[in-house]
Amino acid sequence: MSTETASGSQSGSTSSSVNLESVRAVAKKDFQDAVRSWMFWGLSIFFFLLLVGVTGALSYFGADVSPTQAETTGALVSLVSEISRLIIPLIALVLGWKSIAGERESGSIKVLLSLPHSRKDVLLGKLLGRSAVLSLSLVVGFVLAAVVVAAILGSFDPVDYFSLLVMTIIYGVAYTSIAVALSSITRSTTIAGAAMVSVFLTFYIVWNALQTVFQILMRRGTIEGVSFTREIPTQNGVQEMPGERLPDWALFIDTIDPGTAFQNAITVLSSAGGELGTAYPEYYFSGGVPFYLENWFSFIILLGWIVVPIAIALWRFDRVDL
Repeated sequence: MSTETASGSQSGSTSSSVNLESVRAVAKKDFQDAVRSWMFWGLSIFFFLLLVGVTGALSYFGADVSPTQAETTGALVSLVSEISRLIIPLIALVLGWKSIAGERESGSIKVLLSLPHSRKDVLLGKLLGRSAVLSLSLVVGFVLAAVVVAAILGSFDPVDYFSLLVMTIIYGVAYTSIAVALSSITRSTTIAGAAMVSVFLTFYIVWNALQTVFQILMRRGTIEGVSFTREIPTQNGVQEMPGERLPDWALFIDTIDPGTAFQNAITVLSSAGGELGTAYPEYYFSGGVPFYLENWFSFIILLGWIVVPIAIALWRFDRVDL
């Protein structure tokens, strides 16, 4: 019994430390494995084709869609961000799916931990490795496509274009953090896969339906709405139109969806994408828009989606029985 206690104590001590060199070694191996499996190059080609394909569609159908907008980077940012909002979570969740659960299921996690790596080193290394695969493939795809995009569009704003790249990377890392965190607390790839599907459905079905549910509850009087007055210019002056909106807490729940935060943040960095995200009109708020509903706060929300899941996983992974 004393031997088991000592062993457990030693394991707990080792798992509670973080060695940056060890984290880097795990991340490097994880990234190299992805390159050898063509995952990195496959994703790079995919993002390149996505950008070129959307740009080609804009150029071809531009006259029917909008003659002025279709020849600008703004149209590209709007369309690609809408597509990225859907596909980036899918890619990130698949990348993180087997990151820890796969190694636990096969037993290779014990071999990895027999090396001078703590559990925290492994978890952080996996996050960095998978994030690097997604981030660098985005960079390669966007950079290679930039020349083609500029040639096809004729009007090219590099600030808007690379703002989209930066925000897509941050958005991808947020979902990678969620995926790696979930993978670390599940024993099998089957359970981890079910968790990934649940996350995707939560944000793309359940979360999007919440605002509709809140609106119904407000109309029934279950949730107390907030009255506002909108001033509409008319030929005879200004006409005041009363209305009722959801309370601030309900609006905030909508903005903490990673996809909404991603698109809100793009509107801060880019002059394109004025129709993206969830921007609430100023007349909703008599005392000004609360800071947590302004678009710049979306950066804090995305940072939270990166930090909080992996922080919980770091605490939990130290305590699971491998």
